Amino acid sequence: MTLKFTLTLTLMLAVILSAGCTSSVRNTRPAQKSNLTAGMVKREIIKGKTTQADILELFGAPNLVTKNRDEDEVWNYHRMSADTASGSDSGWAIFWGGTQAVSSTSTSSFDLIIIFDEHDVINDYSLIQASY
Repeated sequence: MTLKFTLTLTLMLAVILSAGCTSSVRNTRPAQKSNLTAGMVKREIIKGKTTQADILELFGAPNLVTKNRDEDEVWNYHRMSADTASGSDSGWAIFWGGTQAVSSTSTSSFDLIIIFDEHDVINDYSLIQASY
């Protein structure tokens, strides 16, 4: 083998390997915007001042309305989302004539519980946010 042939073969092999290591990942759902975030809750809710009408305007109707043992009205907002990304990774599979599927999922949960007094003003609230 000549040096020119060996260099050409090495260069071609390097190009093939680098082209085969590309990957493609895409998000399967567009992100949804919501006004119901921890930042908005902390910024807009003021105990003893914010009313049911204010909350309805900010966040819309709650998912659940109940009364506690003191007969105070309790509103619960619950949001859950899952983001999935999928694609393929050619990697070393180019030598075997295939690709490998790649998938990733992340889940977020958000709960806001608001307790109103007899005048429909916020007495207390709690916020629970988790991502996994």
